[in-house]
Amino acid sequence: MNTILEYKKIKRTGVLPGCLLGGCLAAFVPILELAVRSEQYANIPKPPLQIILQADWQMMAMLNMLLVIVISCMMYHTEYADNAIQRITTLPVREEEIFIGKTILLAGMCIVLLVIEMLSLTFCTLHWFGGADGAFIKDLLQNFGYSFCMLLPVALISLMTASAWKNMWIPLGIDVICVFMATMIPVKYFALSIFPFALPFQILEGAKAGKVVSYLVVAAAEVLLIGAVEMIFLKVRRSLA
Repeated sequence: MNTILEYKKIKRTGVLPGCLLGGCLAAFVPILELAVRSEQYANIPKPPLQIILQADWQMMAMLNMLLVIVISCMMYHTEYADNAIQRITTLPVREEEIFIGKTILLAGMCIVLLVIEMLSLTFCTLHWFGGADGAFIKDLLQNFGYSFCMLLPVALISLMTASAWKNMWIPLGIDVICVFMATMIPVKYFALSIFPFALPFQILEGAKAGKVVSYLVVAAAEVLLIGAVEMIFLKVRRSLA
């Protein structure tokens, strides 16, 4: 019920069309890459999906994160506009429930983004690599699930920062800086690569099984930790109000 309410709140903000357009923009990256330089990848002895992801996923992941950050800021901007968040506290509705509703809605938007991008990867494989078999579909679905898990911590931390400030430009600036910091992190150091904004850059194809499991465990732990911190923050802020 909270998710439906949150959907109604942002229905007229342009966030939903922006989500679709952003997903299409990220999906266009591998298509443009292969249209311009397809001969460069023709004879590489790797699965097509691995070739495409290693070439283009860094840019696609960055676009995904920037879009998630903007959507998160817009979600809470509607709450702070005209002091709506203060009026909500007078109703029998807890801010924790609002945060959970926004999280579910944002997770749904992340799924939409990734579905659009997976369709693009399928098109690229069919058009430039000569077809897709059962193994490709399996790998594609696994990559979809893995990418979603890696993106969830960013979604939660973006919502958490957006909920903390009335001025949406503050969390927007903080999160964008974190994204660009993540691009400079040396991936060979595991302790640094588990920075929440660095996780979406990870790809499943070509990664060792032990490393994949480690990143999944870290992502789950970060989701639980960020969620717990947000619940504590909301309770403390309510008690001080």
